[in-house]
Amino acid sequence: MLGLSKKDTTFLLIVIFLTMATPILLQPFPEGSALAQFNAGYPDLMQRFAIFGIFAIGFNILFGLTGYLSFGHAAFLGVGSYSVVWMYKLLSYNVLPGLVLAIITSALFALLIGYISLRRSGIYFSILTLAFAQMSFNLAYSVLTPLTNGETGLQVYTDDPQVLMSEGAPTSPHFFGIVMNESAKIDVGGWQFTFSNGYYFCAIIAIVVFYLSLRIFRSPFGIMLRAIKTNQTRMNYTGLNPRPYTLAAFVISGMYAGLAGGLLAAMDPLAGAERMQWTASGEVVLMTILGGAGTLMGPVLGAGFIKYFENIFSKINDNILHTWFSALPDGLEDAIVFMLHPFIGKGWNLTLGLLFMIVVIFLPGGLMEGGSRIWNSVSGKNRKAKATGSTTTPSNNVN
Repeated sequence: MLGLSKKDTTFLLIVIFLTMATPILLQPFPEGSALAQFNAGYPDLMQRFAIFGIFAIGFNILFGLTGYLSFGHAAFLGVGSYSVVWMYKLLSYNVLPGLVLAIITSALFALLIGYISLRRSGIYFSILTLAFAQMSFNLAYSVLTPLTNGETGLQVYTDDPQVLMSEGAPTSPHFFGIVMNESAKIDVGGWQFTFSNGYYFCAIIAIVVFYLSLRIFRSPFGIMLRAIKTNQTRMNYTGLNPRPYTLAAFVISGMYAGLAGGLLAAMDPLAGAERMQWTASGEVVLMTILGGAGTLMGPVLGAGFIKYFENIFSKINDNILHTWFSALPDGLEDAIVFMLHPFIGKGWNLTLGLLFMIVVIFLPGGLMEGGSRIWNSVSGKNRKAKATGSTTTPSNNVN
C-alpha cells in the first residue's frame, strides 16, 4: 500500500491508530484523582507532541541518516513561524497559505545555509550551523525589527491589510473555517476526553510527513545517505559526489523544521525571535538522541518524552507533593517533599538531565533500543538467540 512493503504498511497503520487515539491514550487517570496530574490529553500539549515530532523527524533525516549534526535548526523553526504570521497579516487567518510559504521560505533559507555549511564536516559543520542560527536570532531580535517586530514578537493587529478576510470569517487561525482552538469534550465516567481541531490538524500533517520520511528511509536516496554516514571517504573513491545528497538532506530537514515552526504559529498567532535561539536547536538534538537517532519512531518518542516532562513535571509543586504523601507521618512527609523539591517545578530540567544520562549510559540507542530489548525479552528472542548460539558454537569448535 502506498509504495510500502507489508511490514512498513502495518507499521504505518499502527502509527496512524496511535496518533488518532492520542486524546484517549494520554488521559489514563480519572479527573479529580491524585494521578490526574500526569494526564497529558489536553490540546496544547498534544499539539506540541505532534509539532515537535515533525521537527525531530526532519532533523533525523539529516543527523540520523547522514550523520551531520546541526546546531542551527531552530533558525528554520523561526522562519516558518514568521512566514505564517505574515500571511495572517497580509491575507487572512487561513493557515494554508502561511504553511505553504513557511515550507518554501525555509527551503530557500536551508539551501543558502546548507550550501555554505556543507563545505565542512564534523564539528566545523556544527559550528557553522550554530553561527548561522545565532546570526538569524540576532537579526530577528534587533536588525530586522520592521519584519519581525523585534523582542515584542510578530503578531496580527486590527489595522493589518488581511485582504482575503471576509466578513464573518474566524478571527483566529483556521483551516477553511475549521478553527484551530475549538475542541469538543466528552465525559465518560470519571474521565474527560478533549478532541481538539488543532491537534487533529497537526496530527494529520504529522502522519503525512512521517509517511514521507518512511519512503525516504527505504528509498535509494536514503541508502545513499546511510552510505555517506558510514564512510564518506570510501564513497568519494567510488567517484560519487556526496555533496548533492547531503545538501538535499539538509534542505528537506529544513523544510520539516519550517513546517513545524509554521504549525506553532498556526496554533498561536505569534512569532518571536526566541524560537531561533540555540537552546531550541539543542532541544531537537536531545529529542533525536534520546529517542534513537537513525530510527523512524525514535525522534517522535524523544520529542514526546521531553515535552511531557517539560509540561507535566514543571507543574508539580510542594503543595501537590504534600497532597500525595499526606498519609505519611509529618516528619517523613516533609523529608520526602524536601528531597523531591529540586526535581519538580522549575527544577524539571534536573529530572530530564538525569533521565537523559541514564538513557545515554544504559541505552546508547535511545528509547527505541530499550523498547527493542523489552520486546525481545517478552517474545523470547533473546532465549532463542542464546539457544542458537549454544548449538552452533560446539560445531564450529569441532570444525
